[in-house]
Amino acid sequence: MSDAKPQAPQDPLPLCASDDLQERGKAHTFHVLQYRQPASAFALRFDGQVVAYLNRCAHVPTEMDWQEGEFLDGDKQYIMCSIHGAVYDPLTGRCVSGMCGRIGLTKIEVEEREGQVYWYPSRDTQPAFEP
Repeated sequence: MSDAKPQAPQDPLPLCASDDLQERGKAHTFHVLQYRQPASAFALRFDGQVVAYLNRCAHVPTEMDWQEGEFLDGDKQYIMCSIHGAVYDPLTGRCVSGMCGRIGLTKIEVEEREGQVYWYPSRDTQPAFEP
C-alpha cells in the first residue's frame, strides 16, 4: 500500500478581466513555467468559452502567434501555427490539419466567474513571476 497522498489542486490565479477576451479576438498571453522552464501561454474566447493553451506548436515546440495575441486563422475558425501552418480546434486543442499528427496543444485549465478569468496551475505548469 502506498503512503503517497493525492496532490491537492492548486488555487486558481487571476488571469485577466472577462471583458479583455472578445469573441474570436486577440488572446491574452501570459508567462508560465512548464517543467520549471519558461514558456508562454494564451487564453482566448471561442464560441463563448474561454480556453487556454501553452503557446507551443505540437509539431515543433515554437511559439505560434502571428503577432502578439493573434492565434486564429484569417477566417477566425481555427488556431493556426504561424511557423508551420498546423491547425488546431480552438475548443479542444486537437490537431485538425498539418504536421502535428494526432498530437494536440497542451491545455491549461481556466475558469470564468464574476467578470474575471482564472487559471489553475498544475503539477507541470506553474506561474512564472516576473521581477
